[in-house]
Amino acid sequence: MTPKLNHLSQCRLPTEYGVFTLHGFQEDNGREHIALVMGDVADGEPVLSRIHSECLTGDALFSQKCDCGPQLQAAMQAVHSAGRGVIVYLRQEGRGIGLINKIRAYALQDQGLDTVEANLALGLPVDARDFRIAKHIYDHLGVAAVRLLTNNPDKLDTLRDCGINVVERLPLHVGHHPENQHYLAVKADKLGHMMTNQHI
Repeated sequence: MTPKLNHLSQCRLPTEYGVFTLHGFQEDNGREHIALVMGDVADGEPVLSRIHSECLTGDALFSQKCDCGPQLQAAMQAVHSAGRGVIVYLRQEGRGIGLINKIRAYALQDQGLDTVEANLALGLPVDARDFRIAKHIYDHLGVAAVRLLTNNPDKLDTLRDCGINVVERLPLHVGHHPENQHYLAVKADKLGHMMTNQHI
């Protein structure tokens, strides 16, 4: 069953990437999510969008273990350049395992395990995120179709399965660093992420 989501509030949010409208949502279980919106996204035309899962270490602490922070920044810049778009920010830290378990997984990675092996060693799913939440957010905002910034095929499949009209996938290849080369290789080899510039 798709989680139920309630829109609670919105405000103006000036950023270095322009002025967004920040929308706050909450699931019935209390978990909160946000959407950053720029321009008219309810006019029926496909909307440039990214669904970004929370990564405190990458988004706020500038970790070089992953590419999450640079992906969020690049998405905000892309929306600013387009003058119109939606960034859905889902509070699903560590691919849904939570912050403390993510730190535990990082510790195992420091010992030589990769990101997939570390989650499994902790008895956790490789990816516990639920991208269906975005459907409620898009519906509330009046988004009819999206041009999605992602490298993740599972995200594409999930969104299309729950009725989101993804008319185009746009690659998002940023944040490459010597510290995360193995991480990026695992995303491609074990998780099937599309790490080339092919559009679909």
